[in-house]
Amino acid sequence: MFLVSRSTAKFLAGFIGAVATAASMVVLLAGHPRALAAQETRKAAQVQPSSNAALVARGKYIVEDVAMCGTCHTPRKPNGDLDRTRWLAGASVPYLPAQPTPDWPTVAPRLFGLPPTSNAGMVRLLTTGVWITGKPLRDPMPKFHMAPADAEAVVAYLKSLGSGQ
Repeated sequence: MFLVSRSTAKFLAGFIGAVATAASMVVLLAGHPRALAAQETRKAAQVQPSSNAALVARGKYIVEDVAMCGTCHTPRKPNGDLDRTRWLAGASVPYLPAQPTPDWPTVAPRLFGLPPTSNAGMVRLLTTGVWITGKPLRDPMPKFHMAPADAEAVVAYLKSLGSGQ
């Protein structure tokens, strides 16, 4: 049992009451239709960039910092560093399987400018891990399951790079 002064007890009772009231307001507001609509609007704005520049920037982030596409799809310099002057120009696959694997690709295709299939084909590849032939992607290509908005951002970024690299 704790002994506190009468003034401390009054303060604590008031403080606890204020916290409970604030918590109730948060619960009420969070469930209010306008609050829910505002939350959904904010989420949609985060998921769907409002301009092509934002879409391209999101795609660049995914390609360069999340999916790391340049690791396989960019040629390397003699010292092993990625050759940024030939970014996503297609390259020899830098990895070999630990066990012999039939149908292991030796070249990763060019991605910049005009990707190797249509926009819809690229979105399908990035959202399902299935190529336009209907077959799953071959290792070592990751079988991405991106959200459609992310896949569309990747395609926008790749196309923004032009075809003259």
